[in-house]
Amino acid sequence: MAELSSQPASASASRVLVVGGGSREHAIAHTLQGEGATVFVAPGNAGTASFATNVALSATDLPAVVAAAKTHAVDLVVVGPEGPLVAGLADALRDAGIPTFGPSGAAARLEASKIFMKEFLARHAIPTAAFAVFDDAAKATAHLEQLGRPLVVKADGLAAGKGVVVPKTVDEAVEAVKAFMIERVHGEAGARIVLEEFLPGEEASFHVLCDGERYVALPAAQDHKRVRDLDEGPNTGGMGAYAPAPVVTEAVKAKVLARVVEPTLKGMAAEGHPFRGVLFVGLMVEDGEPRVLEFNVRFGDPETCVLMPIFRGHWRTLLLGAATGALPAELPAPRPVHALGVVMAAEGYPEKVTTGDAIDGLEDDAAGEAIVHHAGTRLHEGRVVTSGGRVLCVTAEGATLEEARDRAYARVATVRFRGEHHRSDIGARALVKR
Repeated sequence: MAELSSQPASASASRVLVVGGGSREHAIAHTLQGEGATVFVAPGNAGTASFATNVALSATDLPAVVAAAKTHAVDLVVVGPEGPLVAGLADALRDAGIPTFGPSGAAARLEASKIFMKEFLARHAIPTAAFAVFDDAAKATAHLEQLGRPLVVKADGLAAGKGVVVPKTVDEAVEAVKAFMIERVHGEAGARIVLEEFLPGEEASFHVLCDGERYVALPAAQDHKRVRDLDEGPNTGGMGAYAPAPVVTEAVKAKVLARVVEPTLKGMAAEGHPFRGVLFVGLMVEDGEPRVLEFNVRFGDPETCVLMPIFRGHWRTLLLGAATGALPAELPAPRPVHALGVVMAAEGYPEKVTTGDAIDGLEDDAAGEAIVHHAGTRLHEGRVVTSGGRVLCVTAEGATLEEARDRAYARVATVRFRGEHHRSDIGARALVKR
């Protein structure tokens, strides 16, 4: 926490519209409903339908979202995914006088464009990897071949968390350039790319709530991007997470706030785009020194599933405070818990997936020690079926990380659908250190 005034917190929201349909939105909606809010989710999923009101619309249909917020007389909109934010949904809602948790379209460029983000970091002397920008595949290939070592290849635009390749050889890097820029596997998102030096160390997800002027930092989480155990296989949108993450010590946190968060928020304000919402800093930490991998302008998914339990009871106040420029002067004390979530994915993920498979075991939780957050699900003829790549995120909390892990995996074992796969080592890095 830093630079907070004594301004009192705003009242908590009573009617909330959560925009999105993944496990992130399920976790936010479920938490707010548990705190007493009446919750609407647009478009939601089969899980949110069990406790909130789903609103059938596209999250990127800005006029429809604004109309829904008015129709349901909400006093807060929480925008989950990056796409609507980049499209300007927060601007449209605020123009309509509706308090909104999420940055403006201009501020969302921190995630919408890797090139904008890297150049912003350079302008404000924020630590990150050395990089070069290319809009020509031949020149990018020549750069790699002349350098003689692989570089990380990043698509400039949004690619659902899959627009980054960390190659082991120059040939693999060249193939990634070809896939992005020539074959356009991610469409126009790969028309321009960033080639950057590989950053060694341990990755962490650092979330900061911002109200345009002030901020409060949440405990760090750690995602697991690769599809298979031991960080093997292609990158995904995230196969599981846990929090708090021990790699971000108090000393590391202080460096992140001083060297990354504060100059970023000051820089955005100075450039005319004050940041309101959640700034998600993707970090690489090596020998206690943090550097920025990327910025996201929304809560991480699945990180949200493991962050919500830590401040349960306070999210309505925190989110509305950030949305209205009235963050509380003090961050509430975190609950002394650890949380861990395991993503259960559909056959084929993260490539072409099979959908429409019935999910069994969703009601088989006699102990009630875990929450099954829905992501890629829908209702079909009275049954819950798969409708996306990441289908569920099974989340549990405990007094220790081991306890949270054991509870989560015990619940995973009770849920079944054809072709399901998940990692069995979520949280292992932190547990080995103990």
